[in-house]
Amino acid sequence: MFTRKKSYYHIDEKPKTRVKKPHKFLFMFLALSLMSAGVYLFFLVQSPEILADQSNSDQIESSLVENNENFIKIERINLLVPFHEGDSELTLESGAWHRFPERGDPEKGGNFILSAHRFQLGITPNDTKDRSPFYHIDKLQEDDVIDIFYNNSWYKYKISKSYSVEPDAVEIEEPSDEAKLTLYSCSLAGSADGRVVIEASPILSTGEINENGGGAVLL
Repeated sequence: MFTRKKSYYHIDEKPKTRVKKPHKFLFMFLALSLMSAGVYLFFLVQSPEILADQSNSDQIESSLVENNENFIKIERINLLVPFHEGDSELTLESGAWHRFPERGDPEKGGNFILSAHRFQLGITPNDTKDRSPFYHIDKLQEDDVIDIFYNNSWYKYKISKSYSVEPDAVEIEEPSDEAKLTLYSCSLAGSADGRVVIEASPILSTGEINENGGGAVLL
């Protein structure tokens, strides 16, 4: 004798479907966004490590000369940046800062002082590099040549020494009877960590020394 097994299947019973959880995709999106932001930030921070592209430097230099804009040029670190006088640190946003112009310049001699940002984060890698003109200042060596275009004339200096000082070392900006160029910027660890200083002497030859002991004019 056969017995019929009871069936518990109902024809109106629908198969169960999994409910998708939207927050799972949100977390994935946020994670990918954070990873992308981290990678981009890494490239921004590392971008000044790459020396500036010199492919259009001649064009930039010609434009600066044509507009009679003062600038500093250092071939060893592919540096080409204008400098300006100013009353505040906002001057650094447009290049290097000619500090205390009454204490020196290429024409009258004295202590010709230029400072610039060592590192400042920008929106793009190129912007970061442009905002960090003195990033490679620590790579300069004794006898490296620095070219200055000032008041429509060229001046040339040779590095005599480089050293580090404390953040409050104001003596690097003191007036000088001897003509010299002083470059400085903060340490990569920040302004509170100290400053890197470069001193350079004007390259002079017979007949090129002016009455004030200024630099040699390159004709």
